[in-house]
Amino acid sequence: MGDPALSRRGFLAASAATGLGMTALTACGGDSDGGSSGTTTIEWWNISTTEPSKTVWAALARKFEAQNPKVKVKIVQLENDAYKSKMTALTASGKLPDIFHTWGGGVLKQQVDAGLVENLTDRTKPWGDALLPVAREPYLFDDQAYGIPFDIGMIGFWYNKALFQKAGIAGPPTTWDGFLDAVRKLKAAKVTPLALAGKEKWPGMYYWAYLAMRTAGAEALQKAYDDKDFTGAPFVEAGEHLKELVALQPFQKGFLGAAYSSPTGQAAAVGNGKAAMELMGQWAPTVQADAGKGLGKDLGFFPFPAVEGGKGAITEVFGGGGGHALRRGAPQEAVDFLKFFASEATDLELVKKTGVLPVVPAAESAIADPNIKAVQAQLKAATGFQLYLDQAYAPAVGQEVNDSVAALIAGSKSPGQVAQSITKTAKEEQ
Repeated sequence: MGDPALSRRGFLAASAATGLGMTALTACGGDSDGGSSGTTTIEWWNISTTEPSKTVWAALARKFEAQNPKVKVKIVQLENDAYKSKMTALTASGKLPDIFHTWGGGVLKQQVDAGLVENLTDRTKPWGDALLPVAREPYLFDDQAYGIPFDIGMIGFWYNKALFQKAGIAGPPTTWDGFLDAVRKLKAAKVTPLALAGKEKWPGMYYWAYLAMRTAGAEALQKAYDDKDFTGAPFVEAGEHLKELVALQPFQKGFLGAAYSSPTGQAAAVGNGKAAMELMGQWAPTVQADAGKGLGKDLGFFPFPAVEGGKGAITEVFGGGGGHALRRGAPQEAVDFLKFFASEATDLELVKKTGVLPVVPAAESAIADPNIKAVQAQLKAATGFQLYLDQAYAPAVGQEVNDSVAALIAGSKSPGQVAQSITKTAKEEQ
């Protein structure tokens, strides 16, 4: 992942671009009520804004408070993009929330390098070490833990079995050419093949990232970042494959302005049966049901197809999970909350009620949904793993990946220009 030093000036510039005033930077950090009661308030920022997770997480905070009468948990729940923007501003201010959502990788590494994140290695033994190793990996730097996972998963295609049957598609495609043929069959059957939240950019990045993995191999993505060079033929080829898909006009009407979890967005289009597929993570079924109606037994899952002649294998997966990190100097009560959240009892509740994949090995038996079982089976059989690029890479590079791929999908950048733009930003990142 390299060792990019944090540019405070860069973070300040980014936060200014988001239009966030200093009012957004206040009220972070635990405190006491100053009275005789000695109550400590810890602030918890997360991105669980859709049901059932929003309600379940709030209930868990209340449960923790009941078990710890001298602690109050102040919850701040923000949608994905809004969260990323505000956290950029908070990082620039040098004052992070007591407990905050993280995907690990390059973004967390910059916050660590800036001295803003608590080293949890000693404070979370032995319970932290007992969590699934693949789930812990994105939060480890030099074998030191700076985050605790609560979820792990992968990106893949979620599809409507009934719409596939209507289009005469026998089963999920296993090759890219087969996938393009499925798209053509769906269009011929007057079915929108794919839903995409073009407005938010990160869902489109998944296509290019996976295609790059399939053409160049999973290890090549990290090597390209380390070498600051994405201009190799396989990366351009990934863009060419995506351009070929875009030329089929597979996405829903108005996709460039569509959000992910809104009632008219990507998840709802699939959940309401208006589109046959979406490329999304393990959380997709719950968001489809929250934003739309949900597909029930008609919902299926399959891994991203292999690219003929590519160096990557279909068993190499792209994705990640969610975790929590603490601001440097966070009170012991925040560590206690992480332990509570990483307990078997909490993980069982999360698996049963929100469909997450467990990070506590003992909670694996609680998985009941066949699609979630399919995701877990793919993960357990994985021969390679790549974290989301907009988290694995330094923030500026990750953002450029998102922006350039969005421009390719919109038709304003060529595959070669995408590779060049990402390379240029990587070289500028110090």
